[in-house]
Amino acid sequence: MEKFTITNRYGLNIVGLLHIPQNPVGLAFVLHGLGGFKEQDHIQVISNTFLNNNYIVVNFDATNSIGESEGKYENATMQKHYEDLVDVVEWTKTQNWYQEPFILAGHSLGGFAVAKYAEEYPDKIKAVFPFAAVYSGEQSFEATERFESEKLKNWEETGWTYRTSNSKPGIEMKLPWSHMKERLAHNLYLKVLNLTMPVLFVVGENDGPCPSDHQKIFHDALPELTEREFHIIKGAPHTFRTPEHLAELGNILDAWIKKLR
Repeated sequence: MEKFTITNRYGLNIVGLLHIPQNPVGLAFVLHGLGGFKEQDHIQVISNTFLNNNYIVVNFDATNSIGESEGKYENATMQKHYEDLVDVVEWTKTQNWYQEPFILAGHSLGGFAVAKYAEEYPDKIKAVFPFAAVYSGEQSFEATERFESEKLKNWEETGWTYRTSNSKPGIEMKLPWSHMKERLAHNLYLKVLNLTMPVLFVVGENDGPCPSDHQKIFHDALPELTEREFHIIKGAPHTFRTPEHLAELGNILDAWIKKLR
């Protein structure tokens, strides 16, 4: 394992981990969600599953999150999360281990980023795993209104929303209302027909931010001939933390990867 640091288009450092197996069969990128980081348990499960299948793995902290990369959480947007992915991929193209086509995997906002990249550059993508992803700002707004209506109302009225990280207890995070307004500008359904590569869907039964019905709508919008799998994990929330849910995630991903060969 090697740690790398690159500079993104805004001059902020991105810190990531590079894993190169002895006899690599491909390349995979892994991206966490909003307020996440590369060492989260579910992100590690995804990274290790690719590595165990002999893929080179690039797992990095997006900027404006709570990992090692620079930036402030309050400056996070869907577009910047995606742009960090683009900048990391561009850097890898200068490395002697770079391979195409490659696999993309991301959770939540990271799921949005990898699905968007696959829509924009489908010829470069072997397969994509948008894990409990955000597919449009409209759906994201609807889910927040459905499950956290009071939070949404207070957010708009006060201009800010606050939460404490569950992955790093004690870290307080805040987002301006402009974050939600920026989300509303995004809609992956507009180019969904570009997703002709295999797509894996996994979502928790109790996911509030990115509920299973939203995942199914996007699943059903894919081109008719696109190979796809859809899994709902019983009792699981948006972010998987229990050993049982993490093991099920790993088993599903491992079986899917093996089918790609």
